[in-house]
Amino acid sequence: MPRNPKPRQHTPRTIAILGFDGVAALDITGPHEVFSMPSYLAQGETVLPYRIVLLADQAGPVRSASGLSLVADASWGNFHDKVDTLLICGGPDMSTLRRNRKLLSWLRTMARRTRRIGSICTGAFLLAEAGLLKNRRATTHWREVARLAQEYRSITVEPDAIYVKDGHVYTSAGITAGMDLALALVEEDLGRDVALAVARMLVLFLKRPGGQSQFSTQLQAQAVEGQRLAGLLSWLSDHHHTPLTVEDMASQAGMSPRTFARVFVSETGDTPALYLEKLRLEHAVRLLETTGTSLDITAQACGFTGHEQLRRAFQRYKGITPQAYRQRFHTVEHQPRKC
Repeated sequence: MPRNPKPRQHTPRTIAILGFDGVAALDITGPHEVFSMPSYLAQGETVLPYRIVLLADQAGPVRSASGLSLVADASWGNFHDKVDTLLICGGPDMSTLRRNRKLLSWLRTMARRTRRIGSICTGAFLLAEAGLLKNRRATTHWREVARLAQEYRSITVEPDAIYVKDGHVYTSAGITAGMDLALALVEEDLGRDVALAVARMLVLFLKRPGGQSQFSTQLQAQAVEGQRLAGLLSWLSDHHHTPLTVEDMASQAGMSPRTFARVFVSETGDTPALYLEKLRLEHAVRLLETTGTSLDITAQACGFTGHEQLRRAFQRYKGITPQAYRQRFHTVEHQPRKC
């Protein structure tokens, strides 16, 4: 039995994805693959979970920013079917779309008619221009968060979020984060077991390393690949849960502690102790989001000395307690483990 079974539906949910010439291709294809996978996994079912349609100015070819052409099923202006979820894709240049009064009016109408409306990457600018993000929390690609906040001051922009849900409006960060958002929507609709099966088929994290943040420490580590600390940072990702000192890390890197500390700050921007704490915190985030283990066990599994050190780290980086974080982002029905 699934841990959080969802009621069976009688008709497929229609997922409409809005594209345009100059769209980021992965903004379309990434979520499309995620939403199509439950139907593949449900072969033999009388009612498939989703029906996916690509909308554009006109039915027919849509040329992406990378040159890949896709085929729109229908024009958004002539599409009158019932839509469950509408996702607005982004691209390098959203200026023409933001001036399209008919499109903005259509978006406002659809926001009232759909159960959910959301954006991928810079698609947030279209939602913002339509007034759909006013007085809401939102995010977009990390390169554009400052501009979103500056141009639309009523929006509370969360710059490091992978995706943000505010009521029935969803926004996601850059490009591949659209797949994270799509997985979260599948989990809302069909339960964690189905979402996990989809993630496994697509070789994705159900919750990516770094949890809710698009600036994970392990992504930061990739930026120094090929430099002097690349091997050490890879080793730390597997050993951060063990007791480690700066001397231990320096020895692993084959440097004196003094040289190691200088090189580490130069290549990562963090001190060794701060970097290690961030790795441990990200591990804790994943456990809090996906398990019911106690705070003591969570802390020990991540390399913290105990739940008090874990609490201080959460307050410092997240501004909330681990308990509050779990209540906000936990996605699994669970029975707490006895310890």
